[in-house]
Amino acid sequence: MNSEKIKRPEILGSEYIIKRPWLTARRDRLLMPNGNINPEFYVLEYPSWVNVIAITPDDRFVMVRQYRHGLGIISTELCAGVVEQGEEPIDAAKRELLEETGYSGGEWQLQCVISGNPSTTNNLTYCFLAIGVTQTSSQHLDATEDIQVLTLTREQLLHLLENDEMKQSLMLAPLWRYFYHLATGAAK
Repeated sequence: MNSEKIKRPEILGSEYIIKRPWLTARRDRLLMPNGNINPEFYVLEYPSWVNVIAITPDDRFVMVRQYRHGLGIISTELCAGVVEQGEEPIDAAKRELLEETGYSGGEWQLQCVISGNPSTTNNLTYCFLAIGVTQTSSQHLDATEDIQVLTLTREQLLHLLENDEMKQSLMLAPLWRYFYHLATGAAK
């Protein structure tokens, strides 16, 4: 491994190209460590995100299905959402699970913290594992949400993973991690 330290570029200037609730893009002008200028480096700014591997007492995985316009597909996913300003990630995860699915309770733990793309996005996704959740209410969806709740067996979920039927990488990473730890007995 090379012992030479990687240096951060110096930000010479920044400007916002667009600043909207669901899309904020910033253009930075960078002085690179080698003296070159990168006149246009774009960063997408987002709030932190959360997702939840939620498992019922009878070992079923609480999942959601919804339309995803970027790819134009109906997508099976973990329950997920945005961390609101001033909210702790664990509280956001519990809120999102209850709002999107009506499930709550159980034992919760942070499984991992990941980035969708550290090159061009500035946020993190907090991935939680909730074991023993039960349905305690109905869904409380936003006006723009159309979400179907389903519970899958371990075999059904593994089938989706093994057959490349899930596309959301920020959900695939914690799911594969969960199944790896389950298979190897490794500490979570």
